[in-house]
Amino acid sequence: QVHLVESGGGLAQPGGSLRLSCAASGFTFSSYAMSWARQVTGKGLEWVSGISGDGSDTDYGDSVKGRFTISRDNAKNTVTLQMNSLKPEDTGVYYCALSYGDSWSSADDMDAWGKGTVVTVSS
Repeated sequence: QVHLVESGGGLAQPGGSLRLSCAASGFTFSSYAMSWARQVTGKGLEWVSGISGDGSDTDYGDSVKGRFTISRDNAKNTVTLQMNSLKPEDTGVYYCALSYGDSWSSADDMDAWGKGTVVTVSS
């Protein structure tokens, strides 16, 4: 049974940083791409970033390029999203997700996800 648990959300000031973590279990972690997506009030689910199973390939949504970094530790079954230079529009609920197929750069590719962690960016 796939189980994904996000953590690390909280309050940050504009320009600040947060590090989100996702603990995964119930599947062969290194075999699958992982992604982060966010839900912003009044908007749909927005794909933020993804990383291939072995960590060799990463991609980012245009709104976070240059500010966010995704990484994974397959020995620990974790995936991390380092968020720097935060903006108020980054506020939302962030979800960690698993993609079973070869595509992982869209919210539609998210096959399983956790309960989310809340990120608030405000002065």
